[in-house]
Amino acid sequence: MTGFTRRTALALGAALAAPRLAHAQATQLAIATGTTGGVYYPLGGALANILSRNIPGLSATVEVTGGSVANNQLLGAGRVGMIFTQVDASVDAVRGEDRFRGRPVKVRAIAVLYTNRMQVVTTAATGINTMADLKGKRVSTGAPGSATEVMAFRLIEGAGLDREKDFRARERLSPAESTNAIKDGKLDAYFFVSGVPTSAVTDLGASPGITLKLVDHAEFVPKIVAKHGPVYFPEVIPAGTYPGQTTDNHQMSVANILAVLDTMPDEQVKKILEVTWGKRAELAQVHAEGRNFTLDKQKTAAAGVPWHPAAEAFWKAQGAQLG
Repeated sequence: MTGFTRRTALALGAALAAPRLAHAQATQLAIATGTTGGVYYPLGGALANILSRNIPGLSATVEVTGGSVANNQLLGAGRVGMIFTQVDASVDAVRGEDRFRGRPVKVRAIAVLYTNRMQVVTTAATGINTMADLKGKRVSTGAPGSATEVMAFRLIEGAGLDREKDFRARERLSPAESTNAIKDGKLDAYFFVSGVPTSAVTDLGASPGITLKLVDHAEFVPKIVAKHGPVYFPEVIPAGTYPGQTTDNHQMSVANILAVLDTMPDEQVKKILEVTWGKRAELAQVHAEGRNFTLDKQKTAAAGVPWHPAAEAFWKAQGAQLG
């Protein structure tokens, strides 16, 4: 014990304190996703894991939220550092319109991910075959703070319906809650915007005694675009995407992006993209939509909001034709 000098004690104390100091200095990155019944949440969990494992000193965590509108609000308030979001919600945030009136957010795109598809979900037993058939029915227009709610309201208006007067009841439920409500006979239809397939709709289609039906609505896209701009476009959910889905569903889509504030340091954005792009196969293993994170998707028009400068430089270096 005579060799245990004051210098040795100080060195030992510093060594023991080093892990605590390193932990204290770790960069925290909260990623806002969505409800647990959608696609943002599992992809966000995978992304947080990838970033935490591959960027020294970074600890990424996932936040369950109402969805895109809430995510842009949280980003603007500085409560999260990165978000999954639909383009339409971020366009409103940048412009300070709709839910962001008087409170614009300097949202910047760092990657275009995959397409989000509006799904108007019901069952054969309800007799709902068209958007007009929703009149007098019990519907859910999505969780509060979700882009589903914004897009549902725009579709309802485009279809010539009044969201305040034309429904017997209008709930604001998550997709999982909506599926359970249909199973329990408390709801006739619900709106949900997500990648496909999504677990809540799959669950409904696989339920015994239930025949899933998705309502066509692509015909209303031109009217909606005329009012809200070219962020929406028609697509098709192929028959067989969900259990019991026997016909193609002609619907309205919008792109998804990963976004940050304009103040995120260039080097951090570059590291996030290097790791995310390099490990994109891991995202595809978590959900099929991860396979749609591709170089050709990286278009300025699809991003909808300005690129973060470091992201724009990254994608150009990868050979993306941003347009």
